[in-house]
Amino acid sequence: MPAPPPAAAPPAAAPSAAARLTPQELEQLCDFLYRRTGLAYGEAKRYYVERRVAERLASSGAPGFAAYMARLRTSPEEAEALVNSLTVKETYFYREAYQLQCLSGWMLPEIAARRRPGDRIRLWSMPCATGEEAYSLALWLLENWPVVDAYHVEIVGSDIDTRALAAAAAGEYGARALSRLPPGLVARYFERLPDGRHRIVQDLRESVRFVPANLVEPASMAAQGGFDVIFCRNALIYFDKASRDRAMENLHKALLPGGFLCLGHSETMAPLMGRLRPRRFPGALVHQRAEEA
Repeated sequence: MPAPPPAAAPPAAAPSAAARLTPQELEQLCDFLYRRTGLAYGEAKRYYVERRVAERLASSGAPGFAAYMARLRTSPEEAEALVNSLTVKETYFYREAYQLQCLSGWMLPEIAARRRPGDRIRLWSMPCATGEEAYSLALWLLENWPVVDAYHVEIVGSDIDTRALAAAAAGEYGARALSRLPPGLVARYFERLPDGRHRIVQDLRESVRFVPANLVEPASMAAQGGFDVIFCRNALIYFDKASRDRAMENLHKALLPGGFLCLGHSETMAPLMGRLRPRRFPGALVHQRAEEA
């Protein structure tokens, strides 16, 4: 009698048995994540969530889901690690460059007309992931706004993912992140590392400040102060309506009167149209907070 064929090995990426969640466990975990981040997970993202939970179970040493949930509720560090593993970090330098052109060509000249030389102008990249978009603001202004040195330009990058913020502060990037930058710009503002990656020069690293913030938490947003221009691109699409409304309210409060908000091309601030008005500049549609009377 021939021997039976060997059992097929499970896919390498499949979550371990300890991380296969019952519908009730998945609901419990997703409710925890929603209250913490405003991001709506669920059955449609079961496999994605289970893979991350499997990684955290192995790393934390929790014997099972119940013990892991107990740890999440009592350990801010573990909750932060899980959130870090779940957030999306798709970005690169000079992403959606038409908004950068609008920044130097239209938005900043309009803001500067209301200021005096030496006054502060604040820009916020939120969420900033690993820093490419926040550093892009600094690079773009150095190259394309001739009066940049006449003002105190402050650039802040924020994200809920603290691990991404640490990578942003380090400022080291691979070829894909730099693919949209002209070679001359890379040569001027980056130094090549032994592993082939590039690190943004120290002066530019020091020109951008990275701090954690959560779009749906009013206190963490308000702690950063007011901004003249906020870039919040392709983040609201991951929220349900309730979380999106909270995030939009927080973004509105973070804008200084007359300030501009730049969203992703598929996003809208329709619920706040009474307080934010659309401004169509050549090549870009942005939203502006009304000036105070």
